[in-house]
Amino acid sequence: MEPLPLRLRIYITVLFIVLLGGAIGMMTIEHLSPVDASYFLVVTLATVGYGDIHPLTPLGKLLVMVIILAGVSCFVGLAADAVEFIIEQREREKRLAKLNMIIGVFYSEVGTSLLRKFTRLDPQIDKICNALLVTNNWSDEDFKKAHAMLKDHSFPLDSRSLPLVELHCFLSQHKAFMLALLENPQLYEHDRFTNLMHAVFHLAEELISRDQLVDLPETDYDHLSGDITRVYSQLVIEWLTYMQHLKKHYPYLFSLAMRTNPFDAHASVIVR
Repeated sequence: MEPLPLRLRIYITVLFIVLLGGAIGMMTIEHLSPVDASYFLVVTLATVGYGDIHPLTPLGKLLVMVIILAGVSCFVGLAADAVEFIIEQREREKRLAKLNMIIGVFYSEVGTSLLRKFTRLDPQIDKICNALLVTNNWSDEDFKKAHAMLKDHSFPLDSRSLPLVELHCFLSQHKAFMLALLENPQLYEHDRFTNLMHAVFHLAEELISRDQLVDLPETDYDHLSGDITRVYSQLVIEWLTYMQHLKKHYPYLFSLAMRTNPFDAHASVIVR
């Protein structure tokens, strides 16, 4: 859940202090019961002011003035900010829904193919493969366990064993597509996917910038291995998150995603 904005938290804190301090003050100075003190504060801060309970002492009147000045403005500000926060949350949810469509297009065009290339050469793929065979029976708890398992996986990929020329051609063919995604302002609503896109684009630039991709220095192979491992790890984590989103909101798309699961050696788009 999105954390509350700082201004809203400040309003809540100040209002709580005003309510607590005001209640204690009214009970001490005006000798009101806890119920009467609370009732008086609520009708005062809500600007209702029935007048059936009112301060009788000069000190009590001073306290009420402080409560009105501090509390009423804070209460109105809190109400306005709460409405604004709710509206912003709904708008953000709509933007994220559109962004998830972009994520789906990315995996259809680039992501799933990259995962298939990488998983074939991951020497430790057996450690995560079975745990990523997502089915229609998965619950949020199953996705949570899969995410926890991925945190312990090192995603070891050695650029020496990868078909770098083939990878270079694949990313070059999709460079314009990835640039178009990066230009979408909605992309920056999703930090994790934005980081993934930057990592993929950086890898593409690294490969495209080299005159040749064979007989490289060992240090350069190590550098490329790091770039590829970064892309691979983020691809897997974002793929799992996207699968969870599909299962929850788009069962028909989830069905297709299960049948094209890059971690399932027997996956087939044909419904059997």
